[in-house]
Amino acid sequence: MSATKHLKTAVITAAVMAGLTGCAASTAPGASAPGASPSGSTGQLSGTVTVFAAASLKATFTDLAAQFEAKNPGTKVALSFAGSSDLVTQITAGAPADVFASADTKNMAKLADAKLLDGTAKNFATNVLEIAVPPSNPASIASFADLAKPGTRVVLCASQVPCGAAADAVEKAAGVTISPVSEESSVTDVLGKVTSGEADAGLVYVTDIKGAGDKVKGITFPESSGAVNTYPIAAVSPARNKELAQAFIAMVTGAEGRKTLGEAGFGTP
Repeated sequence: MSATKHLKTAVITAAVMAGLTGCAASTAPGASAPGASPSGSTGQLSGTVTVFAAASLKATFTDLAAQFEAKNPGTKVALSFAGSSDLVTQITAGAPADVFASADTKNMAKLADAKLLDGTAKNFATNVLEIAVPPSNPASIASFADLAKPGTRVVLCASQVPCGAAADAVEKAAGVTISPVSEESSVTDVLGKVTSGEADAGLVYVTDIKGAGDKVKGITFPESSGAVNTYPIAAVSPARNKELAQAFIAMVTGAEGRKTLGEAGFGTP
């Protein structure tokens, strides 16, 4: 090969290598940078997730929502609390929920049967009933059977609400029939009747009494062990922000959620 041909070959090789080096050093227009998604997203969560949760979860979920927003700047957790059965009715009617947390598995099953869940529900907590009375305990309540004493103003949850279904189960198991002066649509309404002095006693959850502080006195009873409520959580289909919904569920069912729920008095599933 002549000297001239050697020179041309060297020049061409150098040009090709320079071009390859330039491709490696920069990204072509419209292409994704290494490690980035095609949309250019960094994977940071953003937007709003709407969570429908049982009334007994109000304090803990309000706390967890604040933790979630602090951990994920740019996100918002919109919370809606009510009796689990009322929330199911709202969701089946088209209410825009992304996540549903129920105080029992029965109401969650209703959404599963209606094909309104995105994936399988996860159990994340348990709760048991306790008798709530005013601090002075005017009716001298000391046991579950005392709730059936004539003239005692007792407030219960309605039977379709998880706390009401649990109360029904305890009544049947104990052979005690309670005649409530009112039946409420959520456990927080029952607690409100007791704290306001409108009732001598009410059946609520252990967590409600712990959260109420010195506003009420709690009376435990052994029969409560026969009606333990298990709390499941799931994404609702179709979730408007599926990624955010799954991230919130992961927090509730993870270490942070277990810690917050445990401090509030919830048991593990």
